Amino acid sequence: MNDSFSGKNGKVKVMYVRSDDDGDNRNKDKRPSNNKGRPGDKARPGSRPFEGRNNERRGSDSRGGDSRGEARSQDARRGDTRPRRPARDENESSGSSSPWQDSPWKTVSRAPSDESAPDHGGISGKSFIDPEQLRRQRQEETRVYGENACQALFASRPDSIVRAWFVQSVTPRFREALRWMAANRKAYHVVEDEELAKASGTEHHGGVCFLIKKRQGLDAETYLQTAPATDCVLALENVGNPHNLGGIMRTCAHFGINGMLVQDPAQLESGAAVRTAEGGAEHVKAIMADNFIDVLASFRKAGYTIVTTSSHKGTALGKAELPARMVLVLGEESEGLSDSAWQQGDLNVSIGGTGKVESLNVSVATGILLAEWWRQNQA
Repeated sequence: MNDSFSGKNGKVKVMYVRSDDDGDNRNKDKRPSNNKGRPGDKARPGSRPFEGRNNERRGSDSRGGDSRGEARSQDARRGDTRPRRPARDENESSGSSSPWQDSPWKTVSRAPSDESAPDHGGISGKSFIDPEQLRRQRQEETRVYGENACQALFASRPDSIVRAWFVQSVTPRFREALRWMAANRKAYHVVEDEELAKASGTEHHGGVCFLIKKRQGLDAETYLQTAPATDCVLALENVGNPHNLGGIMRTCAHFGINGMLVQDPAQLESGAAVRTAEGGAEHVKAIMADNFIDVLASFRKAGYTIVTTSSHKGTALGKAELPARMVLVLGEESEGLSDSAWQQGDLNVSIGGTGKVESLNVSVATGILLAEWWRQNQA
């Protein structure tokens, strides 16, 4: 049996422990009592007789009887059989024996500060995370979303998945992914649409979001070691819009373009770019170009023809002969290629049109140019 009460220092647990010789002690406690209070006390109408509190404090009444035995007898008559603890007397504090020390019910109190801390085997609820490590980890991870993009990512590099979120409606189509993540102890959550929007950072999540480890871009030398004989590499100067990059990756996958030379490979891993690519991002390798001009020179040295593009000058695409091994260089839509990049071209081409608009969107221009290269070299 135990009770608890809240003290100044917190919650204290109280346990009553019954000894083996409780039968003898109960017999000792059943002593005759006088059932009287102090001499001269008068009972008030409708009240029970006074139960000798002063005698209880002293440990015995004036005739030597045990007032605690008297209280227990009266409790028994009322049907209350719970043990009653009397007030602590001077004998207990001084270490000498007292009637309560002979009782079968003893009290053990333990303050919260005395409780031993639970052992969790070295695992605690709070852990220290190095801010530098957390910053580095966030730089190495990104979120991708969209059903086709996530299906293609799971098919090509499932080990890069760190965590996943799904809405209930798409889970049947990701049954294999869910089974694989459960078997490989990858965390995933089936959530409502609002929570998935928070996890992905967009309302256009398509019902699924993966937190993944970013791919690291290849350097030119590494890419050239495994490059095929017929190969077109797309080089983008200062193109950073994720929707344009996603559209370009989708076009590259369609026409068999294996490498994209970009100044920041992480741009090809952004959620918006991967979603717009609709799975095409998994078929294109990012090639790092910290120094754009020097990397173009490395490809020329390896036997590639550098083909630059413009909206207004160069050989018309319909009249140009595009080589089987080439690097197709495009610039941002508003400014086009820089002068230094334009001068690197072994062949300069343009896309003819009515002239009613200044230029084509860079992803649209890429599709037209790659379709012509495919027609001449792969069809």
